[in-house]
Amino acid sequence: MIPRTIQTWHIKSWQEELSQLVRSPAELFERLNLDPSLLPAANKAAEAFPLRATHSYLARITPGDPQDPLLRQILPLGAELTSPEDYSRDPLHEREANPVPGLVHKYAGRVLLVASGACAINCRYCFRRHFPYAANTPSREDWQAALDYIRADPSLEEVILSGGDPLAVSDKQFAWLLQQLDAIPHVTRLRIHSRLPIVLPSRISPEWVAILRSSRLEKVLVIHANHPQELDASVHEALQRLAAIGVLLLNQSVLLAGVNDDPAVLADLSRRLLSLGVLPYYLHLLDKVDGAAHFAVPDDKAEAIKQALMQKLPGYLVPRMVREVAGASSKTPF
Repeated sequence: MIPRTIQTWHIKSWQEELSQLVRSPAELFERLNLDPSLLPAANKAAEAFPLRATHSYLARITPGDPQDPLLRQILPLGAELTSPEDYSRDPLHEREANPVPGLVHKYAGRVLLVASGACAINCRYCFRRHFPYAANTPSREDWQAALDYIRADPSLEEVILSGGDPLAVSDKQFAWLLQQLDAIPHVTRLRIHSRLPIVLPSRISPEWVAILRSSRLEKVLVIHANHPQELDASVHEALQRLAAIGVLLLNQSVLLAGVNDDPAVLADLSRRLLSLGVLPYYLHLLDKVDGAAHFAVPDDKAEAIKQALMQKLPGYLVPRMVREVAGASSKTPF
């Protein structure tokens, strides 16, 4: 059974909710009845990496519970202000694979376009929390350099839209970009990586789905859910719209201390995803980005979780546990 949210956030449009994000730690603390002694550290952490959260996501958080697994993903903490020596601002060396603005080319056969530098929520473990979005959010004219790069390389069969969040762009901009990709003969597949179906499910509007459906490209949407509590009725409705037009739905998660570092939680997540028509895809070990060390799960515990999932679930529900290594030709199995 798909749970309802604790309260319903009524909106006129996804644009309205996106324009009314919770950005102030004080507002977050008041709304969720959090311990005010944590507020000074939250304010300092939010200066380094701003707080952003949608009302629909907050509606799934239990008020007064500082350990709520959804809250932990968005709550700025004093722990973010210091990092171990082996953590960095660019743990995957993406700037070295950024040949033209808005484009990252790390792996053979596919290229990533930073369609938008904006997100509906700021996940505190984000490996791109220090990414230079200001230099990688091109105008339509600037997009031509990225599109020319793709046109010039016939080995590129897949284009990945990422961000930020690629679904933060307007329908008009998304339709234009899709038309440009449709016109490149050797591009056969479109993959979209987005957290919006989880944190802003109203974004999957009938109008946007119609735009996506019009493309000749094979369509894959990789959502990002870390905990079964994130999968409420509004998410179910959004995913049904995508499944109805034949989009392949996959999920990737990040293994996070205090959020989902429990095989029972992850097994429940896999089962719930399947009930929504989504297959588990990747379970990422944390990227060592400055500010996120408190989310790290030790390798021995990660191995134990992987073994437990293999015992609890059929193989098709066990996400592949991987680590991304800078400069590697693919994700590295763990």
